[in-house]
Amino acid sequence: MEWRRIKGVILDMDGVLYRGSTPLPGAKDLIEFFQKVGMKYVLATNNSARTPRQYQHHLRTMGIEVPEEHILTSGRVAAWYLKRLAPQGGTVFVIGEEGLLQEIAAAGFTLTTEDPQFVVCGIDRGLTYEKLAIACRAIARGAKFIGTNADPILPTEDGFIPGSGAILAAITRATGVEPLVLGKPEAPLVEMALERLGTAPEATAIIGDQLGTDILGGKRLGLVTILVLSGVSRPEQIVELGITPELVVTGLPELLELWKRGIS
Repeated sequence: MEWRRIKGVILDMDGVLYRGSTPLPGAKDLIEFFQKVGMKYVLATNNSARTPRQYQHHLRTMGIEVPEEHILTSGRVAAWYLKRLAPQGGTVFVIGEEGLLQEIAAAGFTLTTEDPQFVVCGIDRGLTYEKLAIACRAIARGAKFIGTNADPILPTEDGFIPGSGAILAAITRATGVEPLVLGKPEAPLVEMALERLGTAPEATAIIGDQLGTDILGGKRLGLVTILVLSGVSRPEQIVELGITPELVVTGLPELLELWKRGIS
């Protein structure tokens, strides 16, 4: 690994920095290391449940201090993408939590259940059959179907729970319509993170716990890919999926040790 060529870092959160409300070993130390050496970094999560400010508070409760402008969520990417599609605003039905709802409303869109132009779907732990029915009816009438991400599962302290990808799958099964997905491994979220960093893909590392999202998304855009085995993916899946990161580490303490050694 050519550590000195890395000028920017895109860092996943769920399963990398923490699981649920429990910080993972080395998380605080790695962020403080980046801040000390002046490394450009963005925390980029597929999870749209919280706003960047709410994620900042969530990290603070675990002793990790990160400026709000260093946090990018798939909810913010969704709002940005909707503005590109409809600069004057429009109507949106959202399956999602507070973070996604706030981001889309703040971008100037009207949230509605009646004949929306767009259906945007993210993680929703308050999902109901009625929400699924509203989404399916709207899509059948021509609403554009957008997913914040297609992660099938989400790591928590108590194990894995269904992610927004599971909700997308239910709607797709019912309507026959595939969503436009914005989160990793698709390009929009990674491209927005690169834009914030101002670094070239080949000089940027992406650190994540999922081969099919973080690592695949990074490889598609030419980033340096680092898999951390503290979340979803396991080593044997590298061969099974045919997705090979540049580096695999057991956790952030090992990564930090290698990084410090590599630039010393």
